[in-house]
Order: sequence, then C-alpha cells, then structure tokens
Amino acid sequence: MPVWLLSVAALLLIWLVSAWLAQSRALPTPMAVGSAIVTEFQSGDLVRHMLATLGRVVAAFIVAMAIGAAIGIALGRNQKLNNLFDPWVILFLNIPALVIIVLSYIWFGLNEVAAIGAVALNKIPNVIVTVREGAKSLEPQFAEMARVFRFSRWQTLRHVVLPQLQPYFAAATRSGVSLIWKIVLVVELLGRSNGVGFQIHLHFQLFDVATILAYTLVFVAVMLLVEYLLLQPLEKHARRWRVNHA
Repeated sequence: MPVWLLSVAALLLIWLVSAWLAQSRALPTPMAVGSAIVTEFQSGDLVRHMLATLGRVVAAFIVAMAIGAAIGIALGRNQKLNNLFDPWVILFLNIPALVIIVLSYIWFGLNEVAAIGAVALNKIPNVIVTVREGAKSLEPQFAEMARVFRFSRWQTLRHVVLPQLQPYFAAATRSGVSLIWKIVLVVELLGRSNGVGFQIHLHFQLFDVATILAYTLVFVAVMLLVEYLLLQPLEKHARRWRVNHA
C-alpha cells in the first residue's frame, strides 16, 4: 500500500476518533461531512458555487501573470526602471490582502471586476519579483547572438528571453495558484453572492461545520488535482530546458 494512502487513512482515523470523543457539532465525523458533500452535490449548489470560484481563480491568475510578467521582464532588463519602481513593488508586496479587497469594493463597487481585480492586484507584485530575478539572470551571449542574426524584438522575446524564463514562470505559476485561490475565498466571503467563500460564510452563520468542511475539502481536492495534473508537469517540462556552456 502506498505511504501516502496510509497517511490519509491515519488522518481519517484520528479525525474519526476525535469527533467521537468530542461529540460536538463543532467537530463532525468524516461520515457527516461526506453526507454533506453528497447533499450539496445532489442539490446542484456544490457544482455551481465551485465553478463560480474556479472562474474567478482562472481570471485573476491570467490577469496577474500577464501584467506581472510584462512588468517583471521590463524591470529586470532595465536597471533605471527597476530603481524607479522598486519602492512601488515593495509597497504593494506589503499591503495586506484584506485592505486591497476592501478598498476595491469601496472604490469600484461589489462587482466581478472589483473582485477579480483585487485578487490579481494581490498577486501581481509576487509575479513581478519572481520574473524580475529571472530577467536579471539572462545569459548575455544569447542576446548578443540575437543582435548578430538581426532578430526582431518579437523574435528575441520568443526565442531568447522566454525560454530562459520558463523555470521562473513555472515557479510564479505554482505559487500564484496557491495564493490566488485563498484570496478568492476571502473576496467571495466579503462581497459576492456565490462561490465557495460565500457558502462558507453562509454556513458559518448557521453553525453548520459539516457543510463548511464539505466545501473546503472538495475545493482543496480540486486544487490538488490542478497541482498534480497541470502545474507539476508544467514545472517538470520547464526544468528540462537547461543551458550548458563552458
């Protein structure tokens, strides 16, 4: 039997024994949580709210990666720009996510644009920092080769810059997804009428811990599938590219 399966079984056993000893609504049994998952799935609420949250995760991720990568490359390749905007990056890195979310809702209203923008804005500085470090470490001889062969800017970006930045993109992607989905739940809890975060807030008010754990575990399971089926293969593919030079 695989070690990870034994580990999961041990965790479930500890959970079951703890719930039996506690005999409290605050700590439901695994069977109660499983029953809540089935109930929410049969009603259609689980799928509907899960898709709403995943849509926000994907949208915020695309926005954050596109803007953060472009700025990161620009700062990494231009020291003057980096000196000028580095304090801005540090500032946004240290603003709490909750503050950005609340201000976005106040300034732009309780709508999808504000929600997705708040999540993306929390992630963009992290992408900038990661990609900027990669842009700083680009091999100069490849840039010289591009000039010798008269590559256009687009050809240089596509054939010289981006291949060297693949490991940094992979790192930003993995850390980005893990951060974004947590912030999306907070955004939904504070100002949306659907999504996993909204459901957790709703059932918190009802003190329905079993349903709270049901939504939490299903969403974590989905994100684990994304991690193992998409992000880890992407990172392995990126790390296949290596520059060997004397």
